[in-house]
Amino acid sequence: MTTPPPGDTAAATLISEGRATLGIEFGSTRIKACLIDDSFVTIASGSHEWENEYVDGRWTYPVDAVWSGLQAAYADLAADTEKRLGVVPSSFAAIGVSAMMHGYLASDEAGELLVPFRTWRNSSTGPAAEELSAALAFNIPLRWSIAHLYQAVLDDEPHFARIASLTTLAGHVHRALTGRDVLGVGDASGMFPIDPATHDYDERLLEIAQDRLAARAPHLVLRDLLPEVLTAGEEAGRLTAEGARLLDPAGILREGIPFCPPEGDAGTGMVATNSVAPRTGNVSVGTSIFAMVVLEGQLGRVHPELDVVTTPVGDAVAMVHCNNGASELAAWARVFGRFADAAGSPLEPDAVYAALLDEALAADADAGGLLSFNYLAGEPITGVEDGRPLLLRSPDSRFTLGNLIRSEVYAAFATLSIGMEALAEEDVAVEHLLAHGGLFRTPGAAQQLLAAAVRVPVAIEKTAGEGGAWGIAILASYLRSASEMPLSEYLSTRVFEPGAAVVVAPTEVDLEGFAAYLERYRAALPLQKAAAAATPVTATPTAEQEA
Repeated sequence: MTTPPPGDTAAATLISEGRATLGIEFGSTRIKACLIDDSFVTIASGSHEWENEYVDGRWTYPVDAVWSGLQAAYADLAADTEKRLGVVPSSFAAIGVSAMMHGYLASDEAGELLVPFRTWRNSSTGPAAEELSAALAFNIPLRWSIAHLYQAVLDDEPHFARIASLTTLAGHVHRALTGRDVLGVGDASGMFPIDPATHDYDERLLEIAQDRLAARAPHLVLRDLLPEVLTAGEEAGRLTAEGARLLDPAGILREGIPFCPPEGDAGTGMVATNSVAPRTGNVSVGTSIFAMVVLEGQLGRVHPELDVVTTPVGDAVAMVHCNNGASELAAWARVFGRFADAAGSPLEPDAVYAALLDEALAADADAGGLLSFNYLAGEPITGVEDGRPLLLRSPDSRFTLGNLIRSEVYAAFATLSIGMEALAEEDVAVEHLLAHGGLFRTPGAAQQLLAAAVRVPVAIEKTAGEGGAWGIAILASYLRSASEMPLSEYLSTRVFEPGAAVVVAPTEVDLEGFAAYLERYRAALPLQKAAAAATPVTATPTAEQEA
């Protein structure tokens, strides 16, 4: 979606009249604000880079960075509209907030965080996740909010005695802007299991979890701690005067703007790829990587590789979530970008990716015997508690640029491929997967190699690079049409152009090549434990190491 040219009077009028829709998403490396018009075209954007920190053995973002980053991203958007269109927004038709799912934000009665934000990357909740999964007969992953809460209770952390509310990052920001403690059902489904019949927390499982809590923390009432659940199309509050000042300290933005329910990045990814109906699915590639497939019925059994979450309207979704995505590939791209600079032939980042991915596409189908691990963090699907990026080759490997990059691309998709084997066991039908994320701004190689890894055709819409800020803006725009049609119809008939997606099926050569690569990958997994033991992390990773 291209932005309008400078001086576009229609876009300027839309903004000045408060008819544009704002989406804000807190990604793992960037906070982005996206403004769309009535045709769902991005007419302005703003962003702010930020990074997680590894403090006292936990991944976190300082709470001050949440608010300063929010203000910086919004100010950048306002500056964009003023520079190109000569107008500064003072109101919007609607606003939506999205963020990384899961994690742990526990607040006291005054709304103050009791401990630093614990992100989805933390994998220290093993005992809690294992006990809850067995008790509920429902897979509770390490990163889910209920696992973090129960682990705090098991560890007898002092703060849990003062917990008054528990939410996600999107819910925390939404509450500060509107005063309402609510979550979209998709984001809520990463806190505690949702009953697809009621589109609310599963009451039977709540009772079981409550009994577990009561044995150690009788004062905690789980239902009271969790946010109210809303589905797409329901109004989730309005911008308060305090919220307007928080978002726009310049004082131009007016209160009273309606909000859609805050959602997680999985939900906005489904929206951004038109993947909310049964038999549809998507793959999101960023710092983490995950696949979402909308289910037609219940799974036959519990699979530790699969989360069961929901779409923004509450339909059940099987989710394969991997902690490690394209960060290691990005590190290699930075190295080669710096080499281009040093050689006197500087390239823009997208041009670096294009050159490297072209080489990967022309490389040996099995990456020439090379093997890469992209594990900057632990990876529950493969049983890795503490990861280390590795590049391995034998004396007879073909160490070429193309094989190196193909190996790194395969590494980004390998754990996802392992996790999706559980879907194949359940005979879950999916016609194709829609891919999105910055990696797919460069057409060709990433799409083709992902198709080989997931063993189904992969489609890319022209919105593939738009991301979650655009997706939550679409959900905010849906507030005006929710009474007229379901979300799936809204997306298919109003937002997306029929037949616009480019679909690539896996080739036999790539399927065989990836299968050979994955066999080596599985065999070498024990090296991760040895590497972690030999190289303990003693300092906070820098942005260059972590991004």
